[in-house]
Amino acid sequence: MSIRARKSFSGLSVKVAAAAAAIAITMTGCGGSPQAASDGTVTLRFSWWGSDVRHKMTQKLIDAFQAENPNIKIKGEYGDWSGYWDKLATQVASQDAPDIIQMDAAYLGEYAGRGALLELKDVDQSKFDQAVADAGKVDGKQYAITAGVNAQVVLANPALVSASGVALPDDKTWTWDEYSKTAADITSKSKDGVYGSGAVTGDAPMNLWFRQHGKKLFSPDGTFGFDENDLKGWYEYQAKLRDSKAVPPASVMTEDVTASVDQQGLATNRFALAWYWSNQLSALSKASGQALEIHRPPSTDGSAADAQQYYKSSQFWSASSRTKHPAEVQKFINFLSNSVEAGEIALADRGIPGNSEVRAAVTPKLTPEDAATAKFIDEISSELGDAVPVPPAGSSSVMEVLGRYGMEVHFNRLSPEEAAKKAYPEAKSQLRS
Repeated sequence: MSIRARKSFSGLSVKVAAAAAAIAITMTGCGGSPQAASDGTVTLRFSWWGSDVRHKMTQKLIDAFQAENPNIKIKGEYGDWSGYWDKLATQVASQDAPDIIQMDAAYLGEYAGRGALLELKDVDQSKFDQAVADAGKVDGKQYAITAGVNAQVVLANPALVSASGVALPDDKTWTWDEYSKTAADITSKSKDGVYGSGAVTGDAPMNLWFRQHGKKLFSPDGTFGFDENDLKGWYEYQAKLRDSKAVPPASVMTEDVTASVDQQGLATNRFALAWYWSNQLSALSKASGQALEIHRPPSTDGSAADAQQYYKSSQFWSASSRTKHPAEVQKFINFLSNSVEAGEIALADRGIPGNSEVRAAVTPKLTPEDAATAKFIDEISSELGDAVPVPPAGSSSVMEVLGRYGMEVHFNRLSPEEAAKKAYPEAKSQLRS
């Protein structure tokens, strides 16, 4: 999945609620996976979402695994993102879940917390960074394996930056204040309709801001890791971006957030800087016709080592707790996660490989953009903060509330203090125990 930072969890609340209701249905009885055939052949169902390109690539992964394991057959069940979660919720509720499930962080806590996922004790993660391995844990148990690694980045359009005559600060030392000033300078020195930065909103920028201030978006126990005053500080930064014209008017940002990625401001050469996940560099470069540059997000003190950067799993591999073939399921997930052959087939489609040896093996085969992303992922490995906890149930609704009040600040309909005072309790009420 490639979802822009500020859209990471927006629009998912209805689906999460539907999933929660469906999963809550009694979870007893037999699973829907077929038994082994009389000749010992096992058939596993495997569900994923994605484009036609991903479907064809994933079938190649299946074919490669089956060539090595002729007694295990993999039956693919795939579709697009929009209908994937409704279908999965229905399958889980009717005790007919696929054996292997492509999982997203927004749903991992929901499904794991209600007993729908298998604990993956036998998948090797010895070549994964600890934070990447821990990203798939819920309550200390491994319910998911990272399929690809992302990091939050600032992408720059070099043509727009150059045309403005503004020099970008060193991304290892720039601060949030320098970011806003640089973006404001680019806006003022560019032609009408070009802005220094796109919106700096969404869960990832907000989480980095909180982490750099000694707080966090969500705590491991599923509660808020920030208070109303922290939120006020975040909204004050939004007001600063607004007043300096570092970002577009609120009406432009509202339109941009609902546009497809290839129609957003960075892709259409209207934003000089924008916040995205690292694995979106290739698609955005292609859409913009520019060789976009990848930069670190800013920090509060001008030190990348203190920026509390983190790896995000672009997707996960999970399995149904009702599978009749847990050993075979984990063997397949182990192949997807740790095989160089699998890595050379998948390349960076689901993000940069989490296994460091696979990542090194496939990097020479990547496109220039994906190779730049892989290099960036490796470069920031010494700058990482603690792993980000799996989002709790209701997190998508929380982000909708916090984002909505942030836009009220951008429209100048509420002050940062008023927005925080209204948003904090409303967002907190969205968390479900």
